[in-house]
Amino acid sequence: MRILYIFPHPDDESFGPALAISRQRREGHDVHLLTLTRGEATSQRDRMGLTKEEMGRVRVGEMECVRGVLGLAGLTVLTFPDAQLAHLDPRDLENAVARHIRRVRPHVVVTYAVHGISRFPDHLVTHAVVKRVFCEMRDEEPGLAPRRLALFTLSEQEEADEGPFPLATSPAEDIDVAETVSEEDLQTAREALNCHQSYQDVIETAAPLERTGTTVYFELFQESHVPRLTSIVSGL
Repeated sequence: MRILYIFPHPDDESFGPALAISRQRREGHDVHLLTLTRGEATSQRDRMGLTKEEMGRVRVGEMECVRGVLGLAGLTVLTFPDAQLAHLDPRDLENAVARHIRRVRPHVVVTYAVHGISRFPDHLVTHAVVKRVFCEMRDEEPGLAPRRLALFTLSEQEEADEGPFPLATSPAEDIDVAETVSEEDLQTAREALNCHQSYQDVIETAAPLERTGTTVYFELFQESHVPRLTSIVSGL
């Protein structure tokens, strides 16, 4: 199966989803990643004394490291302005996402749940854009449309409102998939996080893998599964 993750920023793939990506790669699936921005607006650039252009180049280089660690079949980093997605014509974002889906032809597309976990505006916009493209392709291009839209989330049991970065969760009844990962996947995810050297102080403070645990949760758009599926490709 081909799986396409779509996130707004470099490092979004490593703050939890990398655990599932590692498992999916071990199981033989082709995993692709589309990142809408270069993450150049991060405050880390002030600490490093870099311009936005320089910061963007640094973060793209870090993503090449992630590509190797996770064994991605494809990586594309677009240049939409970081922290500005809410101010763009959404049709421009939708067209870019649709073009990439047509090129990769994924069976499953993955993005953030509606709350974006961190609630950052770029996360919320990305959710809306990807969902709209998925629905339009399903209606107008059924031969090219992905079979499933999976939404990365956290479970309420993760106590995500604790710690320095309060996070949003999904209620138990909305979660359709629980992917359990191995110690090997945990190690791979740690290595992926280590690729983001410019973000290490944030990673150490946020401790994302400690908060995610050994199970990665997904909602499935317009699907309902009880009991939960054990993989985002189950049943396809």
